[in-house]
Amino acid sequence: MTDPDTGRLPANIMHFARLLRRAGLPVGPSDMLAAQLAVQLVDLGSRAQVRTALRTTMVHRHEHQDMFEQAFSIFWRDPTGAAHAKAMEMLSGGKEPPPKPPPGSRRLAEAMEPKREPPPETLREEKVEATFTVSERERLQTMDFEAMSADEIGQAKAEIKKLVLPLDMRRTRRRRPDPNGPHLDLRATIRQSMRNGGEIFDIASTRKVERPPPLVVLCDISGSMSRYAQILLHFLHAVANDRDHVSTFLFGTRLSNITRQLRHRDPEIAFQMVSHAVPDWSGGTRIGEAVEKFNREWSRRVLGQGAVVLLVTDGLDREGAKGLAESMDRLHRSCSRLVWLNPLLRWDGFQPKSQGIRAMLPYVDEFRPVHNLASLRDLVATLSRPLSRAGMEKWRIAA
Repeated sequence: MTDPDTGRLPANIMHFARLLRRAGLPVGPSDMLAAQLAVQLVDLGSRAQVRTALRTTMVHRHEHQDMFEQAFSIFWRDPTGAAHAKAMEMLSGGKEPPPKPPPGSRRLAEAMEPKREPPPETLREEKVEATFTVSERERLQTMDFEAMSADEIGQAKAEIKKLVLPLDMRRTRRRRPDPNGPHLDLRATIRQSMRNGGEIFDIASTRKVERPPPLVVLCDISGSMSRYAQILLHFLHAVANDRDHVSTFLFGTRLSNITRQLRHRDPEIAFQMVSHAVPDWSGGTRIGEAVEKFNREWSRRVLGQGAVVLLVTDGLDREGAKGLAESMDRLHRSCSRLVWLNPLLRWDGFQPKSQGIRAMLPYVDEFRPVHNLASLRDLVATLSRPLSRAGMEKWRIAA
């Protein structure tokens, strides 16, 4: 810690607040002033008290605490910490593997790096021939997720965060007061008249409440779907943090509920929690067993009020479609809309030849591709409109 007599403590608190802001925490000037006042009320010789004072004034969300703890341990470095760590390494013989970096460490490392000015050579004006060329963003919209490089995947994830999924509104049995509503509310009218000695001056009316239906996602994470599932998780994370009543399940050789993990606002921490909760990533596929388990354990909990189900899989079942038709039939009857998203539809010559695909097609309301950003945008536009089964007949005939 800095000595308060040197006068460097306010400047260090300001630099620490800037570091947190670059790492993504909403720290403003008022938080800096509150932190400077808070550290004056605690013992500067106690590292725990100073950390508590700064955390109380600069952290406003529970999901930002992990990032704050990492930034505090790096910025306010313990002078004896390096020597202690080196001594422990000598005692252990240096054979222990390095610990896995916590979630958000990459973002914090980028925030710690100083800004580098571009060299003078790159500031010169360059003329580029742009005739008959396609913009980078338009090319990214139609590029297959499996063919993207690491930089292009990062750009695709940034575009996915901007997508909003507005489902078509459904009328419920509940009603809300509305002076222009079509339904009369006699009980409320009599209750209001009692305040005026029994005289009725106005007639109360109500209107039925409209709300979007619950959304349930069943996503395949087997070896053939792992690359698509990793990118689609960013889309599901954005949807889960943008709307209520979203349930997400991953399945490979078993079914895993990751609804609670995806509700964390920080994507890095959310995906770290998902990796600990899902043990069968990039393994085999048992679609029939996973859907049957979902019907038995979760359907009555999450498929109420006209829920919409998104089934993301290529339909290649390890068990040869054993019990898949019966499970799909029950799933289709339990929801109001079942949409199958299959990346194999990116091929023009796709034919439903496998046993799993042929068993699933008769119980699907919509059969759509999901392999690039354009297909995701089409999905968002489709779910915002009423159900249309146009185009499903050719698949059922082919199956």
